[in-house]
Amino acid sequence: MSAAAIRTARLDLLPLRVEHAEEMAEVLSDPALHTFIGGTPDGPEALRARYERLVAGSPDPAVSWCNWVLGLREEGCLVGTVQATVVGQRAEIAWVLGTRWQGRGLAKEAAQGLVEWLVERAVRVVLAHVHPGHHASAAVAAAAGLCPTGTVHGGEARWELTVRPAPHGC
Repeated sequence: MSAAAIRTARLDLLPLRVEHAEEMAEVLSDPALHTFIGGTPDGPEALRARYERLVAGSPDPAVSWCNWVLGLREEGCLVGTVQATVVGQRAEIAWVLGTRWQGRGLAKEAAQGLVEWLVERAVRVVLAHVHPGHHASAAVAAAAGLCPTGTVHGGEARWELTVRPAPHGC
């Protein structure tokens, strides 16, 4: 499975390219974005190297790395990322939105668009891991249809959506 462009009401989810690194380094430069995930913001060169690895794809042919940048059409700029690691009918998703654009429902919209795209491609289980104190991220997971499972792994709560196949017949 490879990432294809996804269009939502306000966003274009564009397949990640190495050339996005410079603009995305600025979008993701706020250290507050790392409050729950740890680390520090990558500069343009480090982000470029990371994007080169992501664009090259997983070394395991059974695993698809699908990565998008979020283009906000109204402002003509990139505002964040979403990603899915897909193995068979399971996908683990994640999202990040630059602090300047938070609080406008954009992460929810992007995550919903991503989950819809995955389900259309026969993904039946969608997972996300959310820090228990990150209420905004929990709201994004819930808006995308995921529910907390009660399982905590690595300090993060596991959220899950299981899609049941439609019944056949009338």
